[in-house]
Amino acid sequence: MEKFFFTSESVTEGHPDKVCDQISDSVLDEVLKNDPAGRVACETYVTMGLLIVGGEITTHTYVDIHKLARNVIKEIGYTHPKYGFDYQTCAIVNTIHSQSPDIAMGVDTGGAGDQGIMFGYACKETKDYMPLPISLAHGLSKRLSEVRKKGILKYLGPDGKSQVTMEYHNSKPVRVDSVVLASQHTSEILDKTGEHITAKARKELIDVVAKEVLKGWIDKDTKYYVNQTGKFLIGGPQSDTGMTGRKIIVDTYGGSVPHGGGAFSGKDPTKVDRSAAYMSRYIAKNLVAAGVADRCCIQLSYVIGYADPLSIFVDTFGTGKLHEAQIVKLIRDNFKLTPKGIIESLNLLRPIYRKTAAYGHFGRPDPEFTWEALDKVDALKKQASRL
Repeated sequence: MEKFFFTSESVTEGHPDKVCDQISDSVLDEVLKNDPAGRVACETYVTMGLLIVGGEITTHTYVDIHKLARNVIKEIGYTHPKYGFDYQTCAIVNTIHSQSPDIAMGVDTGGAGDQGIMFGYACKETKDYMPLPISLAHGLSKRLSEVRKKGILKYLGPDGKSQVTMEYHNSKPVRVDSVVLASQHTSEILDKTGEHITAKARKELIDVVAKEVLKGWIDKDTKYYVNQTGKFLIGGPQSDTGMTGRKIIVDTYGGSVPHGGGAFSGKDPTKVDRSAAYMSRYIAKNLVAAGVADRCCIQLSYVIGYADPLSIFVDTFGTGKLHEAQIVKLIRDNFKLTPKGIIESLNLLRPIYRKTAAYGHFGRPDPEFTWEALDKVDALKKQASRL
């Protein structure tokens, strides 16, 4: 029996990097509401008491950056100085300028907005065709935010992280070996030494968060690491700077497959870093759902100013029912791969991106996530049967 362990992590919406992703995508959404043709490449940086929003935006609409950023920070939960960052008092600097005409020249004709490589992946480990470790890690992070916002665990702050180590037998997940939870909290749950959270609080986090999410995947030997340094009083931008695009593995497949290197948040769909990564996932998911493979990784590559992909690479990890060259033909025959074709196929010129900026861009059933649709399955099955 082949036995191995694999680990994926996630972070809450209050993690400094995710604060930045959500602000960048909120700026993008505001532009797309009134100007679907607007060009956006928005970057955000946050540190103690300071938020900087920069990048390149060309649009005929107006975005109140200060108001928008404060609203996002408020919704995330940084509403009191006790969390080390406050939406009302933080300083905000706007350094946005227009997109370079040298870039626009190639994009306006339908070409890609940059060179690069993008990956998409799907497998049969979950009903959403995602790797199980990243799905569970996202579930833990979402649960941390849920119990905080609902007041179930009133002492939690917005910042937090999770990690899941899964044990596999013969490439099949069988149990969760270890769980990591790190959540910002107030001083009320510290023990008498003031250096550790109480045993009661630790047990609450395990029972109310970990066991609620992991359920049948845990057993008596599962190990729990909860705020392992002892306490997590100082969190958010007070303890750690944040930047847009620094959680690309959390955003995708938890490290199960390669990542092209380009971040998603703050970029309009003419940037293939984002749109082609969505298309790659759409392709991989439909191929797996159609029974072409049990696991499938797709790579697309592009060059700035040119519409068609330079290459299509397929890896089915030995699970494919067809040769890779035949699968590439399926892809070319059934999916539009130019930037314009991707945008039209997935209806990407809509203000849908703030929701993508926390808890992953893939494996979610929300109707806005058009790249998760399985509307190509029948056509793929029919053509595959003839190859």
